Amino acid sequence: MANQLQSIKHIVQLMLENRSFDQMLGFLYADSQNLSPRGHDFDGLTGNESNPDNAGRPVKVFPITPDTPHAYFMPGADPGEGFLNTNIQLFSSENPPPGAVATNQGFVINFGNAIAYDQAKGYKDSIPGTRADDIMGMYTPQMLPVMSALARGYAVCDRWFASVPTQTIPNRAFASAGTSQGHLDNHVKVFTCPSIFGRLESKGLDWSIFGYNREPLTRSDFPDTLHADESHFGHFRDFQARAAAGTLAAYTFLEPAFSAAGNSQHPNYDVALGEQLLRDVYYTLRNGPGWNDTLLLITYDEHGGNFDHVVPPQSATPPDELAGEFDNFDFRRFGVRIPALLISPRIEAGTVYRAPSGEIDHTSVLKTLQQRWGLEALTARDRAAPGLGDVLTLATPRVDDPLAGIAVPRSGDAHPNLQQPSALDLVHAGRVARLPVSNEQGTFDHEPPPFDSSAQVSEYIKARTAAWKQHRSHRQSMTLAASPATTADSK
Repeated sequence: MANQLQSIKHIVQLMLENRSFDQMLGFLYADSQNLSPRGHDFDGLTGNESNPDNAGRPVKVFPITPDTPHAYFMPGADPGEGFLNTNIQLFSSENPPPGAVATNQGFVINFGNAIAYDQAKGYKDSIPGTRADDIMGMYTPQMLPVMSALARGYAVCDRWFASVPTQTIPNRAFASAGTSQGHLDNHVKVFTCPSIFGRLESKGLDWSIFGYNREPLTRSDFPDTLHADESHFGHFRDFQARAAAGTLAAYTFLEPAFSAAGNSQHPNYDVALGEQLLRDVYYTLRNGPGWNDTLLLITYDEHGGNFDHVVPPQSATPPDELAGEFDNFDFRRFGVRIPALLISPRIEAGTVYRAPSGEIDHTSVLKTLQQRWGLEALTARDRAAPGLGDVLTLATPRVDDPLAGIAVPRSGDAHPNLQQPSALDLVHAGRVARLPVSNEQGTFDHEPPPFDSSAQVSEYIKARTAAWKQHRSHRQSMTLAASPATTADSK
């Protein structure tokens, strides 16, 4: 059947936080021997996958069920993230020798180290009783009914890899710009490259970035987003309003709430809140007038230290000639698989989608946008990436609703340290702190204050961003006032 990408007018992407494919979707088709209703092979779990513990004893994967303690807060602590931790998880070594082949056998040991690190630092985020073995707990469709119904009712991609084997900010940079400019951790000062949003702008195409309940983090990442018009940004309620009015942009990028009380699904936050977010996004689009012409992508930025049994390919195209910050990493290795759903009434139910050639990573979204609207590639990575248009095979949109009658789960519990600022809270505050706002001395020097709570971070981001907008508006007014008079004015 013909690729229906040209029928799509709106591409919407929700990028959640730090989960592996196996952890969220590995048991999706376990009841049918990992075959979808369409007969597609599904690279899920058999239940025999394992990892050794510190004593060399195998720890098998196990299903998270309603009887599992703190089920929606599994694995109970924040696993190790970043480049070196990922190396341990994949190669059982921080510095694998050249040519080493990953075995994915270091997850239990690395998670035990993460728990011990948290305890030594006196962190209060871990749930008491959390064990290294908990990293092998995998959610069942029963526990994630919304995600599972959408995956079965539309398409699931079982070979979508993070763009780079490290943590959040570099992967989010790849998702928007096709490169992290050599950065491999979250302590990025600034990206100086163009992004997909600027590419769309250059073609006269509308785009939007929505934070959930605060200014979007992505806004401050790139020059072409930082200096863009206010009309491109907003909160989740603004996304809902535009969808209802039928005025969605060509490309919409959605962020979750990143705090410990939020819906990002970052370990060890409440996964059930993320289920509610998936439902809200889906019905916001489905109930709007543009549904038949919309492609919704639900992805995660990286695996966040959670177990997956598939070895990441080493066939990635380096985006540029910049070497990575650690061991001169060459960006030829993808990150670990992440959960990915492709949703549209132009997709057949029960689809397991893989690229006909090449490997799908975050830059496949960029490639899809480029193919749909004739945009230039940003880097060598997205130029080489496969697009996603072949998943759209139905010329006549479906009218059924795979989510009808599906109830959103509730955890009935709360994160043990809801008020503590999350890592991304602090990253966001650091970004906002660098916005050019004049201080009392007439300079731009500024250090963010210490934060005792996520609420303080939110207030700081709100106030600092408002001051920056006012400063920017004032400078624009001064520039206009100083510009030469028009012909009409000079008469």
